[in-house]
This record gives sequence, structure tokens and C-alpha cells, in this order.
Amino acid sequence: MKTLRKASVIAGAFALVAGLITTAAGPAAAASHFQNPPPDQIVIDVATVNGSGCPAGTAAVAVNEGNTSFTVTYSEYLAQAGGNSDPTDFRKNCQLNLIVHIPSGFTYAIARADYRGFGHLEPGATGLQKASYYFSGDSATSSVTHDLAAPHSDNWQFTDEVETDQLSYKPCGEERNFNINTEVRVSAGTDPTKKSFMTMDSTDGDINTIYHFAWKRCPADN
Repeated sequence: MKTLRKASVIAGAFALVAGLITTAAGPAAAASHFQNPPPDQIVIDVATVNGSGCPAGTAAVAVNEGNTSFTVTYSEYLAQAGGNSDPTDFRKNCQLNLIVHIPSGFTYAIARADYRGFGHLEPGATGLQKASYYFSGDSATSSVTHDLAAPHSDNWQFTDEVETDQLSYKPCGEERNFNINTEVRVSAGTDPTKKSFMTMDSTDGDINTIYHFAWKRCPADN
């Protein structure tokens, strides 16, 4: 577990997930709810990052230009199976716990998440990428799973997206951390002596995961 650096932004944009619509391949066009962020400063604290896919010092978070998203970069997020792989390496995960300090009168939700990585799957192997989203103290968790088919030896990209009318916002006036738990998982192929793997890491340069945000005004009494 490791506390990461604070990211400060002026006129940011933030968003959460519930009732996700999944799409594979290229990133979707920015929707209207990514616009009109609050005029005051917001601060994103990454309280903790923890998991077998993001050991201490191997994940970094940065707010992107335009303040409509933030990016998580991994350097050791690798699941593998077959060959000389350790039996425990078939699944790796990473959980982010975010503290979002937002201007008075606003709330946020996550509208889209773009995941990128590299995969090498021998014939008969399987690959999986999964993400779960929830606010601390809320029993509702949204999860989305994408499968990678073999044979495959190339970059991969998956997008989780929620329609504007299905966005789930943090309750106004309440302090709730936002949690993102991701995982990649691989099974060995028909020939178990050959290694298959799936990454969200630096196999092909720095691999990024990008989260896109939306804002909404709270009622006047919050």
C-alpha cells in the first residue's frame, strides 16, 4: 500500500460509473457531460494504491491537460500463465482509493474509462480485463468485464462508458472516497509450455488508463 502524490487542477472535470455500457476498440467521442466544470480549484488525492499489479512505486497518477480526465500509468501490471510462469501470476489487480476535494455546490460522477495494454495469447489461451467502481460507504458496485480472444499478440484497448441519464453521482454534501479496482487475468493455452500474458504496463512504452469525469450542480441547500 502506498500514498501517491497529490494532483491539483483548476477547472477540473470528474465522473463515476453505474449501469455501464461497454465497447471494445477505439475511444468514444467526448460527450456533452464532460463540459462546464466548476470554475474553482479541485484537488485529487490518491489516498492509497494497493494490489499485486501495482507494487509500491510502480503506479503514477496525473490530471490531464484540459482537466477533463486523469491518467494512471503502470510499470509492472502483468498477468501471465504457461511456460515458466509462477502459478500465482495468472491474475493481477490494483485498487485505487481517491479523495476528491470539489468546489462547494458541485458533485461528480465517472462517465468513461479507457483501458490500454498489450497482450500475447497463445492458441487456446484466454485473457480478461475487469474494472469495478464504487463510492466508499455505498453497497452499489458497478463492474465491467472484457475478454481478449486468442491467438493475439498486439496492443489492446477497452472502453467502459455510461449514458448521461445513467450517471451515478456522489451524494451532495457527503464525503465519499471513490474506488476503482481493476484486474487482468490469463489462462494458459493448448500448449502449456508456451507463455501467454496480458499487461497494463510498459511492454509497449508507458501504458495508460484514462478516466473521464463529469460535473453537476447540487441543489442550493447542499
